Amino acid sequence: MVSDLLSKLNIFKNIGDPPYSYDEIIRLDEKDYPKYLKKIYKKITKENLNLKNPKSFNEKIQWLKLYDSTLLKTQLTDKVLVRDWIKKKIGDEYLKPVLWIGKNFDDIPFDELPNRFIIKANNGCKWQFIIKNKDVFLEKKILKEIVRSRFNGWMVQSFFPFAGFELQYKNIEPQILIEPLLRDEVNEKDYEIEIYCFNGSPKILQKIKYSHPREVCVYDEHYNLLDIKFKADYNIVFQPSDDNLKLAAALSDRLCREFKLVRVDWMVYKNCLYFNEMTFTPFSGFYEFEDKSLNLKLGNMLNLK
Repeated sequence: MVSDLLSKLNIFKNIGDPPYSYDEIIRLDEKDYPKYLKKIYKKITKENLNLKNPKSFNEKIQWLKLYDSTLLKTQLTDKVLVRDWIKKKIGDEYLKPVLWIGKNFDDIPFDELPNRFIIKANNGCKWQFIIKNKDVFLEKKILKEIVRSRFNGWMVQSFFPFAGFELQYKNIEPQILIEPLLRDEVNEKDYEIEIYCFNGSPKILQKIKYSHPREVCVYDEHYNLLDIKFKADYNIVFQPSDDNLKLAAALSDRLCREFKLVRVDWMVYKNCLYFNEMTFTPFSGFYEFEDKSLNLKLGNMLNLK
């Protein structure tokens, strides 16, 4: 199961001469990253990438990928290691339960797992499978073999060549993480929260409801409603802020202070707030803004100095 983002960004074999295979990208000298990234950016956005004087939000995310990658970002991108950091910063009451952690898919104790769970690779984005019915999953041996094959690949791969040089993924030690599936498709009160933090402070807050298409409500840091869209396929709705949104913003303020840019992701399940992940280069800097001027407005909010 490869996400739409990965499908879109995995363009190395079609980008031109020479073909950019996974093996070529993984062996590149870091001094060549900017040259390759500029070609990828041009291929996806149809625009030239200015790394010397980036101005738009997308351009500045490209700059951050190349020149602001740190060991701490790698630690916090790791879906296993980030848990200890979150526990120290805000407490473990906001962490989702863990059912199993290991490195070998064949060691997973399926008999001990609940009927609904999610299997994740700690070293990638959307490298996961949602199991809504364990009995059906185990009975369909072909399906289980597909999942096993995919995880066996993820355990020996790095995510960063697939997503345009997101270097925080490069040196994560691969592991498999299993969590309960905290999503009730009939419960309309469950939703996700994304807190965009610029230069150590939450600035844009999003509530995203599980629907098709997804419904999004956007606020500024003072909880005023905003009529903006990060993605064209979302429907904007206007709703008052709630206690979980305010709590997520307050906690994100404690988590984001040492970073130029981070999107702190949360989820609300049965009115309880849970931490999802720290996203340092959201959408890998390839947003397709419906309002093109928003790309520059957001870029102006981000100070790289």
